Amino acid sequence: MSPSSTGVKPERHSSMRPKIGRILAAGAVALLCLTAAGSPASAASQVPVTGAGSTWSSNAFEQWIGDVNQYGIRIDFAATGSSDGRTQFKNGTVDFGVSEIPYGVTDNGAYEPPPSRPYAYMPIVAGGTSFMYHLHINGQQVTNLRLSGPVIAKIFTGNITKWNDPAIASDNPGIILPGEPIVPIVRSDGSGTTAQLTTWMSKKYPDLWNPYCAKAGRVTPCGITSTYPVVTGSGFIAQQLSTGVAGYITQSQSEGTIGYVETSYADQQGYPVAKMLNAAGYYVAPTAQNVAVGLTAAQINTDPTSPNYLTQVLDGVYANPDNRAYPLSSYSYMIIPTTLQAPMTANKGFTLGKFAYYFLCEGQQSMGDLGYSPLPINLVQAAMDQVKKIPGVAVQDIDIKKCNNPTFDPSGKNLLAVTAPRPKPCDQFGVTMCPDPTGGAKNPTYVAAGPAPITTPAPHDTKPGGGHTPGPTKSSSGPPSPGSPQTSATGTATPTSGPTGGPTSGTHQSAAPTSAGTSHTPGPAGNVPAASASPGGGSGGSGSDSIIGDGGGGSGQGQQQVAVGPQPRAVPVSLAVSTGWTLQDTLMVLAVVLLLLVTLAPPLLSRRLGRRRP
Repeated sequence: MSPSSTGVKPERHSSMRPKIGRILAAGAVALLCLTAAGSPASAASQVPVTGAGSTWSSNAFEQWIGDVNQYGIRIDFAATGSSDGRTQFKNGTVDFGVSEIPYGVTDNGAYEPPPSRPYAYMPIVAGGTSFMYHLHINGQQVTNLRLSGPVIAKIFTGNITKWNDPAIASDNPGIILPGEPIVPIVRSDGSGTTAQLTTWMSKKYPDLWNPYCAKAGRVTPCGITSTYPVVTGSGFIAQQLSTGVAGYITQSQSEGTIGYVETSYADQQGYPVAKMLNAAGYYVAPTAQNVAVGLTAAQINTDPTSPNYLTQVLDGVYANPDNRAYPLSSYSYMIIPTTLQAPMTANKGFTLGKFAYYFLCEGQQSMGDLGYSPLPINLVQAAMDQVKKIPGVAVQDIDIKKCNNPTFDPSGKNLLAVTAPRPKPCDQFGVTMCPDPTGGAKNPTYVAAGPAPITTPAPHDTKPGGGHTPGPTKSSSGPPSPGSPQTSATGTATPTSGPTGGPTSGTHQSAAPTSAGTSHTPGPAGNVPAASASPGGGSGGSGSDSIIGDGGGGSGQGQQQVAVGPQPRAVPVSLAVSTGWTLQDTLMVLAVVLLLLVTLAPPLLSRRLGRRRP
């Protein structure tokens, strides 16, 4: 199914494939063809190859397929979802499959056995599972939404149901979100994207995920699932494929929706994605650089004899202490045949091998422009070793350092992870948020000036076994003196004195304001002073004192205390701070001039007339 069939309009920008990229691609493919012609496999011919699976990585596949089509390499890929891709490969109806999760996983109590045909996994591209949304305030699109892990988990388990929930407000100081319902958009088909989200929730927030699964009639503990459970009457809307999720969110009547897709879909549609709070206490977007940083903590099975060779364990990614890391970063795999068993033939293996050599090297260049993150050098090298297992392949001895992959560093490190910029001070938890747009959105969301509310959050990440990682942090510089100016995320200096807001809920205690957007400059990972934290579980979105607690859906016992300092006046986002000369200024000047005329003109006129009398 193509994106256009579901209302999603794919775009191909010239910037995605620069001229130099096309020249290098042409040279690489030509070199492969010449080498193959002089090899023992020269008698092989190119024939169409079929595959099915992941929509998460389908935009990357479309790019690669278009790139090699001009060289007579025909790849027919159906983006039918990861579960269907694994099933079709297992049943022998396609030559290769694409999935974000391997075989052998127990889903809703059912074990998925591996196929009988010999196979191997091969990483193909990295990316971030992002939260695309459709939200306006007074007619202006919100493009800088920030969400913490507990809030995301509560949204997708039905525990937070309104956009103005105090927990979301705590993530987004500086904008006043509307009180309309949140409409989660989930996948109706078996999906690797769903598996990535549910794996994260099952490991980080089992106290939220398992009760939700039980309500949906699932076996608990729920664990990972490819098909998202939907509770009747919950207001969740299920759509088929990533194109269906993205297409539904972009409709004009879809105000208040939020769904999970690979970042590429939001980029294509010009829609924003939420910045996600990481373990260092910063909200980060799923950019190619932040994904690369996040995946430096991934554990890869490096045992060539293992049936799960080159598959990933992402627990370290979820808790990566680098303040640039995007927590929901992962890889996608191609499932390739390793023997000549139907439907695979030597000619198909020859063609599939040429395609794989291309996208592992030259094809990675365009991934950043598409919303993905290119594979690092270690996984490209390991994947090329897997390509050699494809029957009929013309084995290429490629100099990995000449692969022109944008992640390759001469020392072997991931260049994107090394050069990734640090987040801005206004991306830190507890300060007025940055106005910068995310994903494919272009217009900033202007935030209110003035100090942001200070909260004392409970630790925001829960480790398996009940332990806690350090919670979000605040500025190390301390509160400013009363009446001293502050700089907001928009760069406007405002006094700290002024109207103060009341408590967001329940009991509160006063606290000094923090500088909005002027906290300490981020340093190395983990080098952030810890904020005090009170114990407590969440309220399950019931509107009680829980602001960013990591518990879930509980009765409210152990609720945290919220310290609220001076807050900005409740200015709707579309009426936020303005700069320069305004109509009000003009009217005031005119009023002063009129007052002077009324006051001074009569006596002056009387004197002048008096002088003229005989």
